[in-house]
Amino acid sequence: MTCSRGVDAYLEQEIASRGLSVLARTRAGIETEGSMKEAMDLNLHLRTGLRVLFRVAEFTAHDPDSLYRNISAIAWEEIIPVAGYFSVTSTVETPSIDNSRYANQKCKDAIADRFMKNFGIRPNSGPERDRVVIHLHWRGDAAAVYIDTSGEPLSKRAYRKLPWKAPLQETLAAALVMATGWHDDRTFINPMCGSGTLAIEAALMGLGRPAAILRENFGFMHLKGYDPEVWAEQRVGAKRLTRNRLGSRIIATDRSNEAIDAARHNARTAGVEHLIEFGTSDFAETEIPEGGGVLLMNPEYGERMGTNGDLEQVYRRIGDFLKRKCRGYRGYVFTGNADLAKKIGLRTRRKLLFFNGPIECRLLEYELYEGSRKDAGG
Repeated sequence: MTCSRGVDAYLEQEIASRGLSVLARTRAGIETEGSMKEAMDLNLHLRTGLRVLFRVAEFTAHDPDSLYRNISAIAWEEIIPVAGYFSVTSTVETPSIDNSRYANQKCKDAIADRFMKNFGIRPNSGPERDRVVIHLHWRGDAAAVYIDTSGEPLSKRAYRKLPWKAPLQETLAAALVMATGWHDDRTFINPMCGSGTLAIEAALMGLGRPAAILRENFGFMHLKGYDPEVWAEQRVGAKRLTRNRLGSRIIATDRSNEAIDAARHNARTAGVEHLIEFGTSDFAETEIPEGGGVLLMNPEYGERMGTNGDLEQVYRRIGDFLKRKCRGYRGYVFTGNADLAKKIGLRTRRKLLFFNGPIECRLLEYELYEGSRKDAGG
C-alpha cells in the first residue's frame, strides 16, 4: 500500500486493524501479505492509503532488454482479459535508462507481444487508469511488477464534487483527524473548513463508514477472474457494521458563504450533511461547546493563496482564539509555513510532520488547559 509521506504510521494502524500483519514500512507505504480478497477489502476500508498494489513478480533487470524478457515471461493472459484495456505506471531509479516513459513502453510492448504471440490478438492500452493498471518499481537492478488494484488513487472518494480553494487531499485529511486522536465521544470543531474535507472525514470515521463506499470503479474490477459477488458481500458486511449516528457534535465554519455551500454539497454527497453543523462566520466566532474535544484548523499558509504579510495577523488571531475561547480542548493547526506558525504565540505540545503534495507541513498540537496549567496538573 502506498501513501503520502508522513502518513505511513496511520496506514500501518489501519492495516493492522484489518487483521493483516505488517511486513515492512517505509515513508511512502506499508507492505503486508494477503490474497486478492484482502486487497479488495483494503480498497474499501483504507482512509489514509493511496493505492493497493498486488505484487505479481520480482526479478533482476540490468537493462531495458532484460526488463522486457522478464515482463514477457509473466502469464498476463491469466490477469488481463484479451478484450480488456491496461495502462502502465512506474517509479524508476536505475542507471540503465533516464526516462520512466521508456520503461513504461517496454512493459507495454512485452505484455502486448506475449498476447500477440499466443493469441494473435492483444488488449488495448493507453494512459487512462480506470481499468487494469500495471505498476513497475525498478530501482538499481531490482525490479518488481504489481497490479494496481485501486486504479484511480483512493483519495478520490467520489464525494467531493465542489473542491473550493486549495483543498486537502482526502487521505491526508483522514490522517490528520487520526493524528489528533479524536473519537466521536468528544466534540470535533473545524473552523476555516473550506470545502469541508476534514469535517466529512471525521464524520465518516466516527460512523465507521468505509472510506470508499461511494466509489463505483476500482482496478481490480477489470481483472480476469473478478467475482462481483465477493465484492457485493464485502460492501454489505461493511454497511452492516456502520453506525447511523455520532456520539458527539461536529461543527464546521468558514467566513465564505461559497465555501460553506461547497462543504454542504460535499457532505450531502457523502451522506453526512445531517451530522455536521455548518455555519458561516469568522473562525474567532465559532461556537465552542463546553466539555472539551478536538479543534482542528487548516489556515492558508502562503504557498498557494494569500501572502505572508496578510496572514501574519491571521495567525496571531488564531493564537488568541485558541488561548481565550478554546480552553479544555486540544487545539491543532496544520500549516506549511513555520514562520507564520511562530505568530500563533503558544507553546506546542507536539509537532507532527506531514507532506501536502511536495510541501513539508506540520500539525501543531496545543493543549489548552482550563484555568492555569498548574491547576490542570501540568
